[in-house]
Amino acid sequence: MIQFFREIYFGRNIQTAFFVLCLVSLQLLTGACTSKKEASLTDEISKPNIIFIMADDMGYADAGAYGLKIIKTPHIDQLAHEGMRFTQCYSGSSVCAPARSVLMTGQHTGHTHVRGNFGLGGVVGLGGGKGRVPLRKEDVTVAQLLKNAGYATGMVGKWGLGEPNTTGEPGKKGFDEFYGFLNQRRAHTYYPDYIWKNKEKVMLNNKDGKGTDYTHDLFADYTIDFVKRHKDKPFFLYIPFCIPHDAYELPDNGEYENMAWDEDAKAYAAMISRMDKNVGRIMQTLDETGIDDNTYVFFTSDNGAAQSSVDWGLFDSNAPLRGIKRDPYEGGMRVPMIVRNPKSIAAGKTSDLAWYFADVLPTLAEIAGTPAPENIDGVSVLPTLQGKSLDLSDRYMYWEFYEKQGWRATHFGDWKAIQNKMNLGDQEPIELYNLKDDISEKHNVAELHPEIVSKAAEIFKKAHVPSEHFVWKYLQKH
Repeated sequence: MIQFFREIYFGRNIQTAFFVLCLVSLQLLTGACTSKKEASLTDEISKPNIIFIMADDMGYADAGAYGLKIIKTPHIDQLAHEGMRFTQCYSGSSVCAPARSVLMTGQHTGHTHVRGNFGLGGVVGLGGGKGRVPLRKEDVTVAQLLKNAGYATGMVGKWGLGEPNTTGEPGKKGFDEFYGFLNQRRAHTYYPDYIWKNKEKVMLNNKDGKGTDYTHDLFADYTIDFVKRHKDKPFFLYIPFCIPHDAYELPDNGEYENMAWDEDAKAYAAMISRMDKNVGRIMQTLDETGIDDNTYVFFTSDNGAAQSSVDWGLFDSNAPLRGIKRDPYEGGMRVPMIVRNPKSIAAGKTSDLAWYFADVLPTLAEIAGTPAPENIDGVSVLPTLQGKSLDLSDRYMYWEFYEKQGWRATHFGDWKAIQNKMNLGDQEPIELYNLKDDISEKHNVAELHPEIVSKAAEIFKKAHVPSEHFVWKYLQKH
């Protein structure tokens, strides 16, 4: 060997030397590429899975973990026991489509493109209503972010952010798989004649609101199948269930059948318990596939419970909060929020951190290790999930709403400010509540704190960017 290198040094056996040097270089390059490939594969496997479950019109207190004992929710309660329960989490709106738009884009309703169920322009939806405004091509969703970060992405349930052949279809907004309803009005029945699988209609054995194909069960089955198929690669699964939104339909009322209640009340309770059992099925599947420890599971609702829950006088679904769905008060927007991940979240914790749907995108982006867009209104709450200190007292949350008489609201520190009758042109004075002392918003203290009211008025001005689709009615040109 010594003689060989001597010959190389003195210019002999040049061809052999060149061959050896090439061979060594190739081995070094191959080793480096293999090392990078293995590191990339290891990094991909280590990324946590994310499952985001969202009920529809489930009140803040409709689960045992939040105080209600009449409706049985043992699996949701178990999530809270094993994870972190938030007492001051808010939707992005107090009604369907805008809440989902805020969730997907990380922008509040003063900025996000879809600010109501119906707007000026838009398209005629599958449910027959005009003014369905879709997400635009330039709107970046959390699904797009995670897909670009290497995640398989799926959505099962109610979309509401884009009709067929619009820029807001789920497949155009980052979802590899979609199974459910595009139009939220069609989602009002659990026995439709068809649902969607990606861009194709799946015909069901149902007619006139009756049949054998119950959509919630179909969604639960598809969810389990998705988890099993994607267990070996990081995935993001968004599950906006339709339960317990009316119509109050389901195969049977289960354990509530013999209760001396209104029939719709029985169905409402049975629907929540049915969803709870399917939450249990999802958690069992995570355990069986060996990915339980590496999966974040979120559970929430899209807004507060509807008027019907009040009419029954049984459940106190939004207790102790004032108001219902579509209201600016806490009962319309404060929602249950439970997050579980055995690796990162200590079990049995409760947090009073005030946050909302605009914070979901940056939180999931940080979990996935990918940067969030700069033009968002939310912040990541991952530090709180991991037991670290997070001070959000200096920021504000904002909402605006175009149905009924119209309103806008903001929450900063312990304060909640509301201005009603925005559609009428003779807006009411700003109301002010100290949520720390008055969670039920019984005492309007605006006259006692004019400086806080002035701050709220400033927020109202700077948080709103004009929209061509959503305009206060008194300003609309007829």
